[in-house]
Amino acid sequence: MALSRKSRGFTLAEVLAVLVCLVLLVGLLLPALRQARAQGQSVLCLSKLRQCVLAASAYTGCYDGFYPMAYRTAASSDWSQIRTIAWDYITTQSWVDGRRIYTYEPGILWQSGDSMEIQQCPGFRGPDNAGGEPFTGYNYNTSYIGHGSAESISEPAKYYQVRNPAQTALFGDGQYGEGANKFMRAPWANPGDWSFSGRYAGTQGFRHRRKTNVAFCDGHADTLADRYTETYPEDKKMIAEGTGFLSPDNRLYDLN
Repeated sequence: MALSRKSRGFTLAEVLAVLVCLVLLVGLLLPALRQARAQGQSVLCLSKLRQCVLAASAYTGCYDGFYPMAYRTAASSDWSQIRTIAWDYITTQSWVDGRRIYTYEPGILWQSGDSMEIQQCPGFRGPDNAGGEPFTGYNYNTSYIGHGSAESISEPAKYYQVRNPAQTALFGDGQYGEGANKFMRAPWANPGDWSFSGRYAGTQGFRHRRKTNVAFCDGHADTLADRYTETYPEDKKMIAEGTGFLSPDNRLYDLN
């Protein structure tokens, strides 16, 4: 008995046509999905950066108006242990039987130890600074605000010294050629960090669809598209692709 047309299966040509349509649809949808994912990461990053500013503001309220120091280093008398006390982590290097061991604790900004995952940029996939920090991706304005024990000015700035908080970067997407960086640097030397060399290592990562996120002292966060690489010749040649400074001069870093 002959099969009716209603019970006839799909022909090979029909199956192939459906598969071609599906492949075309997936090809059209994937870029849109990637775009939506990247946008979502950027929005989450902006939220985390704003939370970093809130933590810094809370810190100034507890410490006579001072922002947290970017870093300071202390060593034991026999140099068997070195502690780097930074805004994000306290890193201890110890030598045991000739082996160097790293341990990590919450840094100056996170005294309670809560919400450490805020420090992880959702768009950053590279290595951290010390080779073991659990969350990474952001840096802190060291040139003008955080300073540090080895800087020309070691004492951090006070919040009321920031004359234009809406235009002074506090935290951002830190990145250079070897991975994350936690110490944001202005492109040109200033009285606060005359002693520092290696500005290429304090650049921002333009990793959110070729843009970078930055949070300012007034609490707002923004996405900036313009990437600047003007700095000293020896530093300029070291600036990695997709990284750079926030402004061609120090205007977005300066307290003024």
